[in-house]
Amino acid sequence: MSIWRVERVLVTGGAGYIGSHCCKVLTQSGRLPIAYDNLSRGHADAVRWGPLITGDIRDPDRLAQALRDERIDAVIHFAALAYVGESVRDPLEYYDVNVNGMRTLLDAMLEGGCKRIVFSSSCATYGTPAHLPITEDSAQNPINPYGRTKLIGEWMLRDAAKAHGLRYAALRYFNAAGADPEGDLGERHAPETHLIPLALMAAAGLGPPLQVFGTDYATPDGTCIRDYIHVSDLARAHLCALDHLEGGGENVALNLGTGRGASIFDVVAAVERVTGRGVPLRFGPRREGDPPELTADPTRAAELIGFAPAYRELDDMIAHAAPWFGLSAQNQRGVASC
Repeated sequence: MSIWRVERVLVTGGAGYIGSHCCKVLTQSGRLPIAYDNLSRGHADAVRWGPLITGDIRDPDRLAQALRDERIDAVIHFAALAYVGESVRDPLEYYDVNVNGMRTLLDAMLEGGCKRIVFSSSCATYGTPAHLPITEDSAQNPINPYGRTKLIGEWMLRDAAKAHGLRYAALRYFNAAGADPEGDLGERHAPETHLIPLALMAAAGLGPPLQVFGTDYATPDGTCIRDYIHVSDLARAHLCALDHLEGGGENVALNLGTGRGASIFDVVAAVERVTGRGVPLRFGPRREGDPPELTADPTRAAELIGFAPAYRELDDMIAHAAPWFGLSAQNQRGVASC
């Protein structure tokens, strides 16, 4: 007689924005998420769907103990530093946490016999694209240390797969946005650098006017265009990737986006439309290294792991995020599955 056992997934960075949302969807799928986080930027109160192990991703003994004691079957790896500007100012810290941390994690996994991992990569690995939309075959030429550390992480996975039989999915996010539609989790960064929270904070009077960096780009309204994807969709994509690997699927590197671009002024208009509040603006010059437009071709994720976003509309993302900044908004649509 076979004995069914709940799959146990180590979620590094599980107290963070995307990691905590991922823990929730893992629980909904019947798995047990074990969050592993040093809480330097995450929040212990966001770990609500399984245990929290406090530890650093660069600590080999702590990682080995977690993998062994918790009998981990697979890993979802979010733990990283993720501010582009900070990576330019302090690149060695980014290489230490993001690259050395990946090395330490992979060593611990292989020593412990755990060979399935879903990796939080980034569209920052592409740099400034020559063509749009960006496909997985587009050249990866990162233009900042953060993007380079994520690309190195992908290289490490590919080489470890060849040498040691590691099974992996590398998910290249575009711009994460929104909050849990059921209101359990939101976005809390210190400092906050994401456009939608900053626009909501400006509308709510919780922060300064929204800074717009450049209005002279070669885009329809002169501001940068980005591909925003709902954080709950991102979380669900990790579940789809895990299912893919567990079903014997090939190692993959995939874009996660909606394929739709929204400019800064589009986001401002959506915030004003959803909340009924004006967004005060302040204008400044372009920031060095900001590409005019980044939009994903999400076709391959749909084909290979069966993932499609449930929340494609910017208004939905803003409606779900707004209550976290004291603003009223009406939630919109339901959720999807893989």
